[in-house]
Amino acid sequence: MNYTYIVRCRDGTLYTGWTNNLEKRIEAHNSGKGARYTKSRRPVKLVYYEEFETKEEAMSREYAIKHMKKNKKEMLLQKTFPLDTEK
Repeated sequence: MNYTYIVRCRDGTLYTGWTNNLEKRIEAHNSGKGARYTKSRRPVKLVYYEEFETKEEAMSREYAIKHMKKNKKEMLLQKTFPLDTEK
């Protein structure tokens, strides 16, 4: 399985990525071995993910989300996880 995910960083910003091992990837972000962007913004919290059969689908969705404005991303999070009000 492949995943497109969004994490909320310590400073409230959002980071979007894709992986084929969600748990391992979140651990990598929180240990400083993930993306350069999240390295200085730890800890991160998983706030959203979608599952896909192929890497290409996950990467395509990542691209689409990364091109959304932050308010659109927040709307996506609220639709999916309405109780995630921690920012």
